[in-house]
Amino acid sequence: MTATLLATKRVEKPWGRHKLYPGFPDPSPEGEPIGEVWFQSPHPDEPEMLIKYLFTSEKLSVQDHPSDEEAQKRGLPRGKDECWLILDAEPDSTIAIGPKQKMTADELRASALDGSIEDKLDWKPVKAGDFYYSHSGVVHAIGAGLTLIEVQQNSDTTYRLYDYGRPRELHLDDGVAVADLEPYVAPLRPGMVEPGRNILVEGPKFVLERWNGGKRQINLPEGKPGWLVPIRGKGVVGGVEWRAGECVMVTGSELLHASEDADLLFAYTGTARL
Repeated sequence: MTATLLATKRVEKPWGRHKLYPGFPDPSPEGEPIGEVWFQSPHPDEPEMLIKYLFTSEKLSVQDHPSDEEAQKRGLPRGKDECWLILDAEPDSTIAIGPKQKMTADELRASALDGSIEDKLDWKPVKAGDFYYSHSGVVHAIGAGLTLIEVQQNSDTTYRLYDYGRPRELHLDDGVAVADLEPYVAPLRPGMVEPGRNILVEGPKFVLERWNGGKRQINLPEGKPGWLVPIRGKGVVGGVEWRAGECVMVTGSELLHASEDADLLFAYTGTARL
């Protein structure tokens, strides 16, 4: 079989929710809020990419992530570029991405310590359908009231710079050392390259495509898996049935059958589309 339906891992977070996005079972009212749902292969550390859903009721910490080079200096396998597709947002929801103005490392550290970093970040209003790519080093914070899909390099290395007084560990030395101190500039997106095929990300760490429903041939090079993430709809690939809210890892060549109403993400590593 060259398609595998990935297992889900529900992750409790202080900023999570008890009411999740349609299709995901809600946690018990007495239980801890669920902030993330991860899709994991049988060997979670092996794949180079990780797909998550996030559900927020409060702001996430102000944080950044190392590049591959910075991660490997610290004995880690890889850094973390990531991107977010907003599925649902409350009217006042925001995401902070990069500083409003260029900062020095000393300014970043001082503002993280006294809390003024919140006011120095570029908080952007977001709505369903918005998309952001956050490369390693970008100082960012995902706001409250959001449901989103996160596509990322498979790394859980997060350097927390500021956490609104929550009693969690900060990582100022590493976080400041790897930070991009310039205002955020969104990378160019190729966009629609053929009917029903939209390229959201094209490198440097991975490619993310968005597809319409219908039939589609998937051809992956040997040893390169792809991740099919159905936002809406249902279908079959490689003999595996799937529906929205699941994730399928695909290898080799397979014919994808998707319902006509399907809205799909497809991710794979590399610098250029297949």
